[in-house]
Amino acid sequence: MNWKGVIPAITTCFTQNLQVDLGAMENHCRWLLANGCTGIVALGSLGEGATLTFDEKLRILRSCVRAVAGSGPAVAAISALSTAEAIRLAQAAADFGCNGLMALPPYIYPGDWREMRAHMSAVFRATPLSCMLYNNPVAYGTDFLPEQIRELAAEHDNFHAVKESSTDVRRITAIRALLDRRLEILVGVDDAVLEAIDAGAVGWIAGLANALPGESVELFELGRRGQREKAFELYRWFLPLLRMDTVPHFVQLIKLVQAEVGMGNARVRPPRLELTGEELVEARKTIAAALASRPEAASVGTNQRRTRS
Repeated sequence: MNWKGVIPAITTCFTQNLQVDLGAMENHCRWLLANGCTGIVALGSLGEGATLTFDEKLRILRSCVRAVAGSGPAVAAISALSTAEAIRLAQAAADFGCNGLMALPPYIYPGDWREMRAHMSAVFRATPLSCMLYNNPVAYGTDFLPEQIRELAAEHDNFHAVKESSTDVRRITAIRALLDRRLEILVGVDDAVLEAIDAGAVGWIAGLANALPGESVELFELGRRGQREKAFELYRWFLPLLRMDTVPHFVQLIKLVQAEVGMGNARVRPPRLELTGEELVEARKTIAAALASRPEAASVGTNQRRTRS
């Protein structure tokens, strides 16, 4: 499992009656990889995993593995109400041919360290797949501290990476100070990517890459190569869109950007609802302004993007 580069946390595409559109998702996965992304993560927060049934999750994982077909790793986000269900999903992901797992704390219950350690350990032990721990205290109310991450790393040989989404870039340096290169560190906050690279992140679990993979890969590579001026010039253009990844309606906003570039639609499952009123007007203004001044960046298959359904 290569935990490096731009790995989008993919959205889940829905039909008009809000059923999962597997064909559109497969096309999306292939397009992302063709535009330089190094893999995909399915069933995460951006993928509206909490609204998907267990059977839908299984069908999505099969579909994603089929779509990438060895062109890049397919990673399954593992989150559930119970540890038992998380284990079942992890084992199914391994059976279907996924290359790695992104382990989240359980929905709803933000337990103490003893409980979260037991839950994460159970997911890590469920399969031999390479695992990435997803730390997002802002969204999930569970904060895996660097010292706790070190404990897990000492206990599990297949624990290989951390998606750090605390929004505090100092966490990256703190983890590195304790573990050096024992774990790969990936940034999970779109508008902190350059700062995270400077601190030692080697990958980006990206949101806006769902709509703008070419620009996302270009930004990451400029940052990785230390081309600061070029990187910041692109970053400055991209930031109004990247900040959409950090607000409560991030799923609706990122899907709206996808719709505007012709790679998907804006449909979401309740309790989420599509944007309306002034919020929609302002979002479209921001998107239109960004696309009107869109810089030249490597992008494959521009003329084949139309997958609205």
